[in-house]
Amino acid sequence: MKIHLEREYWPGGTNGTLTVEDFKIGQTIERPWKRNQQNVSCIPEGIYPLVKRYSEKWDWHIEVQNVPNRSLILIHPANDALKQLEGCIAPVSRFTGEGKGSQSKLAFEKLKELVFQVIDSGEEVLLEIRSYPDAALNLVQFEQSWMD
Repeated sequence: MKIHLEREYWPGGTNGTLTVEDFKIGQTIERPWKRNQQNVSCIPEGIYPLVKRYSEKWDWHIEVQNVPNRSLILIHPANDALKQLEGCIAPVSRFTGEGKGSQSKLAFEKLKELVFQVIDSGEEVLLEIRSYPDAALNLVQFEQSWMD
């Protein structure tokens, strides 16, 4: 199964929409794009395998693997990317601003249930991250302003 994450990049954070076969399954928040810097940037666009992971802090959650120059990129609940994420991805029920959302625990549980069910059936789950088709200019403008 391939999950698509289409992003919009903003100075205050990155907002995205998750879909499977054109069916919307939720929204996400992440830190702003800062050239893949560890702990301060969202991860680069690309295709990444998802796996189940357990930790004492997050209980069962999702890990995004094979991210260039990064490790332990997780999908877990958070409602404010700048305050609660260090490069990870948080599902949210709705956006409340740039890199901000609400009801993340509810959105995360829905996504986790879907991903774990597919993984438990023996199928690979991939996450394809890309810009919204009309958001490519948004990223270029954001990168230019970030470099100034």
